[in-house]
Amino acid sequence: MSKHALTVAAILLLAACSSGEAPPPSQSDTAFEGKLEQQLLDAKPGSVIEIPAGHYHLQRGLGLRTDGVTIRGAGMDKTVLSFKGQIVGPEGLLVNANDFTIENLAIEDTKGDALKINQGRNITIHGVRIEWTGGPDTNNGAYGLYPVKTQNVLVEDSVVIGASDAGIYVGQSSNIVVRRNRAEQNVAGIEIENSVNADVYDNTAIKNTGGILVFNMPNLSQAGHASRVFKNKVFDNNTANFAAKGAAVASVPAGSGVVVNSNDKVEIFDNDIADNQTANLIISSYYSTNYYNKLGVAADYNPYPKGIFVYGNRFKGGGDSPDGLKLKTLKAAVYGLTGRFPDVLWDGYADPKGQVDGQPPADDRICIQDVNGVLNADGPHDYKNPTTDTKPYQCTLPKLPPVTLNPEPKV
Repeated sequence: MSKHALTVAAILLLAACSSGEAPPPSQSDTAFEGKLEQQLLDAKPGSVIEIPAGHYHLQRGLGLRTDGVTIRGAGMDKTVLSFKGQIVGPEGLLVNANDFTIENLAIEDTKGDALKINQGRNITIHGVRIEWTGGPDTNNGAYGLYPVKTQNVLVEDSVVIGASDAGIYVGQSSNIVVRRNRAEQNVAGIEIENSVNADVYDNTAIKNTGGILVFNMPNLSQAGHASRVFKNKVFDNNTANFAAKGAAVASVPAGSGVVVNSNDKVEIFDNDIADNQTANLIISSYYSTNYYNKLGVAADYNPYPKGIFVYGNRFKGGGDSPDGLKLKTLKAAVYGLTGRFPDVLWDGYADPKGQVDGQPPADDRICIQDVNGVLNADGPHDYKNPTTDTKPYQCTLPKLPPVTLNPEPKV
């Protein structure tokens, strides 16, 4: 090729990159993609698939259905699987297998979910970076790290940026540890949904719409309870909500630090939570969200948060610029135009069954300590009679036991 032709080729390549389009796959990319697909297809229990350092462009989603496989890269900034311009398959990698480990690589710009692990046991995600490199966008994939209907799950030392639903999401699962991760510029930074026995600690959730969410949704395979959220840094989660219309997290106000919705037995302690402009901590029910199901909800669904224990956290700032007209009006009515919501905002919905003297049974109470105020927003009466009385929350609850992964992960 002549020098002139090389120059023209370089200009065209740079133009494609700068316009946001993926460059066409090279022969080496095509060969790599074919080899990796074959490795996943041929994998046997105990196989370790090593992916060397490099930036690889893939056009088709990958799949794995064999138990006992490890996928290992050279580092989350060294081994990069880019799906920009993906034309086949919504996921980057879809795994239906047990005893699965993935570590030390990055998955970028998938059309749909980046890494989905469905119905597996003993799952380890270590040192994985998921990123949509164009920043927050409704067209980004919904979920970054996405174990669903799994048991014995470890997600650690990973980074997720730009998911249009949840960066790190563990749903309908049990026995979960999510630790030492960073979630940034997602709608939901870290979300535990309809899951049982989860420890979420030593994570950083920053610049998401909502930092850490513990949700319980209707009409799923199991109800969620028993989550501990502790030793996390939850700062400046004020990114405008960019979720797709109709998604559950589309109802999360920008400026939400930690949010508990309709979940039971949630313990929140020893966190640093600061500068989340709607509220640093929100406790809410199904009734104050916008994701009502037209078909109704299962008869056994519990829409109320119960057994919530908040203590020993360090709060700073926040509550000064809530998202949405109703919350802005509520803040102004109670605290004035220049005031701010207190550390904890509760929508005020409580289960009327079993109450004695206006209080739920002891184990179902919301107990809040070491905070600068609580606002009961009086959601059941459309915010007409909010109250700042903290006496109802002056209680304690039994502390939850730590989650133990069995067997211990091999990383």
